Amino acid sequence: MATLYFHIPFCKRICTYCDFYKVGAIELIPKVVEAMHGELDSRASYLSDRGITSIYFGGGTPSLIAPEEVEGLISHARKLFDCAEVGEITLEANPDDLTEEYVARLRQTSVNRISLGIQSFDDRVLRFMNRRHTAAEAKECVARLRAAGYDNISIDIIFGVAGFGDDWLADTLSEAIALDVEHISAYHLTVEERTRLGVMVRKGEYQPVDEERSESDYRLVERMLQEAGYEHYEVSNYAKEGCRAKHNSAYWKGVEYLGIGAGAHSFSGDDRRWCVSTAKEYAEGDIRFESEVLSPTDHLNEYIMTSLRTVEGIDLEYVGAAFGEAERRRLESSARGWMERGVLSMDANRLHIPTSEFMLSDAVIESLFV
Repeated sequence: MATLYFHIPFCKRICTYCDFYKVGAIELIPKVVEAMHGELDSRASYLSDRGITSIYFGGGTPSLIAPEEVEGLISHARKLFDCAEVGEITLEANPDDLTEEYVARLRQTSVNRISLGIQSFDDRVLRFMNRRHTAAEAKECVARLRAAGYDNISIDIIFGVAGFGDDWLADTLSEAIALDVEHISAYHLTVEERTRLGVMVRKGEYQPVDEERSESDYRLVERMLQEAGYEHYEVSNYAKEGCRAKHNSAYWKGVEYLGIGAGAHSFSGDDRRWCVSTAKEYAEGDIRFESEVLSPTDHLNEYIMTSLRTVEGIDLEYVGAAFGEAERRRLESSARGWMERGVLSMDANRLHIPTSEFMLSDAVIESLFV
């Protein structure tokens, strides 16, 4: 099976920290959506498997396009693929876009999961991040979605933010827990060079948190969310029972996916392809790609990387069967030092990182690469 991703690269306002491909030229939206239909037709054969299990609208800000445009793309996909097994159709959204009228129209579409970019319930932090909504508007948005009948809501929050005291994160987590949503993604603030935050750091206007604060924030997030009944199933993701994100989980399992839109990435099993056209070029029909063919070593390293981000970890029997017993023995040998420190654990032929040590996942993964 495979998954389908639609990239909507438009934002009314650029967040301080964001390094994803996005543009502010929202007047291009109609032409870009039209071009996405054309790309969908032309690239439908990219996937070797015609069965789709999930559809995801990401960005950018997908809630800037009309619900009818969202449904148009979904309906088009149903004509090209076997969508009988699609159980999750997600739309990323900003809280201030989801007016009562927009939600009512969205409820008439096939979208059954909403991912809200809230980031914080502290208005000071939201202003620092250059978000468009307030904490009150975010809570009102969740209530509006509930009233409309949405029963699968995810929210994003960001931790590791300096300069706002010691209590703001705990308060944000308490507010998130009180909303009783099905899924929470918690990301550490990252300083990317080509962002407003990167400029602020270079000018000395912002000092990132140190490692001690990063770890304490992480442990606070994990403790509060787990105590509230959320399963920590991937480095940055927490879910109530039965509410793991199906689309993102497919990425971590190496499932094929087709990405449609300017800046979107695709993966066919051996080939990775991404659109390098700007939104303006894309709208004009100038759709260009770059690609790479993955070697066996690439496949193994990607399997190590994605698997160790999840609680399931690496299946050593699969490694032996797919990449050879020598690679299995190499992994077991390389893992011993981490196991002695309690950073890696072995259970029933599965090598995994305990959730309490997920902060060290990047170092562990890099050390196990071929």
